[in-house]
Formats: sequence, structure tokens, C-alpha cells
Amino acid sequence: MINPMKLSKSVIAILALSIGAISIADHHDETIQLTSIGSIHSTNFGIDQSEIEDIKRAMQAAVDEEFLPGALLLVGNSKGIGLLETVGMEGPESSTPINKDTIFRIYSMTKPIISVAIMTMVEDGIINLNDPLEKYIPEFANLQVINRESGETRPAESSITIENLLTHESGIIQAIFSPGSDLGKMYANDLQGDLTAQEFAARLGQLPVYFEPGTAWHYGHSTDVLGAVLEVAGGKSLDLVLAERIFEPLGMDETSFWVPVSKKYRIAEPIHGVMGNNTAPRKMLSGGGGLNSTTEDYVRFAEMLLNGGIYRDNRIIEESTLDQMRVKKIGDDGVSREFFFYGNAGDWGLGFHLQPTTDDSNGPHNYGWRGIGGTFFAVDEENDFYMIYMEQKRGGPGGSPFDANIAQRMIYEAMAD
Repeated sequence: MINPMKLSKSVIAILALSIGAISIADHHDETIQLTSIGSIHSTNFGIDQSEIEDIKRAMQAAVDEEFLPGALLLVGNSKGIGLLETVGMEGPESSTPINKDTIFRIYSMTKPIISVAIMTMVEDGIINLNDPLEKYIPEFANLQVINRESGETRPAESSITIENLLTHESGIIQAIFSPGSDLGKMYANDLQGDLTAQEFAARLGQLPVYFEPGTAWHYGHSTDVLGAVLEVAGGKSLDLVLAERIFEPLGMDETSFWVPVSKKYRIAEPIHGVMGNNTAPRKMLSGGGGLNSTTEDYVRFAEMLLNGGIYRDNRIIEESTLDQMRVKKIGDDGVSREFFFYGNAGDWGLGFHLQPTTDDSNGPHNYGWRGIGGTFFAVDEENDFYMIYMEQKRGGPGGSPFDANIAQRMIYEAMAD
């Protein structure tokens, strides 16, 4: 049951910072045929029709004002989908409405999938969280730390561990998030070319890290490196590892690193920003942001997380392992928040953001992550729901009437009323 009394206005404000249509109970859009997902009434989540209409108006305004071609917002749990809002078309030149089968570039929403796959190998004894990275990628054996002021390097005091990669405490950054730094410039120069995941990780291993592993949080290529670790530990390419451990058991048969040309007509395209051709096969299977998926496919992943690691009698991961993944790894361990997206708000676990859903910063919290193209998901175990928001936007003007942050804020506000 939803516990709206716990969702205070101050918490809603925090959630709005998190990087992070129709109600199918009342109306049915014929472009949305939910075949594998049941439906329940939106009031199961404390959301009434007037609140649904407010959400729909905000979404439609984003389309009408040409911030987005279209968008989708979904709220559900193991009992079904209680809210499904869609507006607009799959692209600026498309006449096909956004629907559950629209294919989105989910970018960094790839990361939680990779993190879960890693933890299934931890359960199987194939990987240990304390393993040094050089066990899998030898190029990291002589790790160097760069001095951010002088650009000089020194030997690292410790190896990067698998846990450091999951928590973004590896010291591996990304050029886009530190473009002016010496290391950011090295990344921009040295990580070019059509590389495999393991080749990409090997090049990263020859570059210094931004800080001593385990001492600070910084977003970057850590999960791309985890993708390479999965390949080495699993003895097969990343797409096959994910198919075996995640996609096939969940029935996520439309989540992939590239889209068959025969499905090109279903790909969402942005008004603003350039997104690559995701029908072209490439050597790099990016664990940090390479997947394409549909709403229905990601529902399966989100429901599995909400249901303690099991989906329709298929157990993907143990509930105790999911609990371990949702333990805070910044504040409690004295890790620097200098580069943390949310300052003092929230925390980070083993592959998920952790955002509080009450006035108590210690929790409970929701968990999930987002993609740079506008997609977002969160799982709220305390209030028994998950939400998924899908759009495609890369840059463009600010001030949109609706986006992932506004979606999350409006959902929590509706539940709190």
C-alpha cells in the first residue's frame, strides 16, 4: 500500500532534484496494447483523475511547445499498471504515437542492468567485490593518480576494486563531466576509435585516475569497465552475458545494443540534439550507456527489482543481494561528495542512486537511475511502486514543462495529496 503520509513537501523537493496520456483504468488508447502487463486503478497509488489530468497537461505542453516529440510515463507494481500516460509521436517527422513498444536509447539506464549482472556473478562466486580490477583487465596493474593542479602522477596506494566500479569511487571519470581537466583532455584524445569493451577498458587502464580509489564519488566510465569485466569473467561477449543472466529470464527480447533495421520505424527520435544511428552494429558494447529498450521491457526489469529479484517465477538475483546493493556507500563511509550530483541529498549504492522518500535522510529511499536522453526509472519498495519515464531529448532549450524530474515530482505530489 502507498504510504502518502510519509511523502512530505520537503522530501518531494529533494526527489525533484533526483537524477531522477491515459489512465488505463479509465481510458484505453488503442495504440497501447499491454499484452504481458495487467492493469489496476490509479487510486491504488493514491492518484485520482484530476491529478492524472494535470500530469497529462504538463506532458502535452512539452510537446506543444516543441521541447519533445512525445513522451511516456508509467507507474506500476506487481499487481499491474495503475498509470500510463502518453503524448505525442515517436519523432518530429513521425505519425506514430509513442507507445509501450516504442524503442528508446536508454543510455545510462544500461548501468543498473550491468550492475545486477555483476552481482549475479558475485552470487555465483565468479566475481568478488574486493577483487582488484587488474585481475580482469591487466592494464590497471600499475595504476597512477593524477595531481589535479600540476598534472603530475604518482602511484596509487591501492587497486580499483569491483565495488569501487559499482559505487563510482574508482577515480575513472568521463571527459564530458570534466572537460577542462588534464585527465578529461586525455580521455578525449586517447579513447577514440571503434573499440571493443575490453579494448576500451585496456586504454583506460593506461591512463591515470582522478583520485585515490575509494575516496570520492565521480561519475564516469566505471560501468563501461564493468561491462568488460563481465565479458572476461563470463567468457563471452557482453550481449550474450546479459541475454543469459537478465534478458532471456525476464523476457526482455527487445533490449539490445543495436536495433534491427526492420524495427527502425519504432525508434524514438528527438527534436533537439543529435543521437547516433542505433541500427548500426558496432564493436563497442557499452555497459555504461549502450542499450536500447522499450517501456514494456524495462517494466519487467523494474518489477523484478520491486519484487525482491524475482519476475513471474524467474529469480534473477537474491533478495539479500538487492538489499546489499541498496546500502549507502558515500555518507556512511566518509567518501567525498565533492563531485556528487546531489550534494548532501541522497546517496549511492552498488549501481543505484538512493534518494530519501521521507524527511529522514537515512531512508527509506527509492532507487534507480536515468539516461542522458531523458529516460528515468525509480523503484520505491516502501511505497510498493516503480515509475518509468521515457522521452528522447539531447540538449536543446531549458525550461520544459515536463521532464524526468517533473515527472517524479508530480507523481510523489499526487501520492501525497
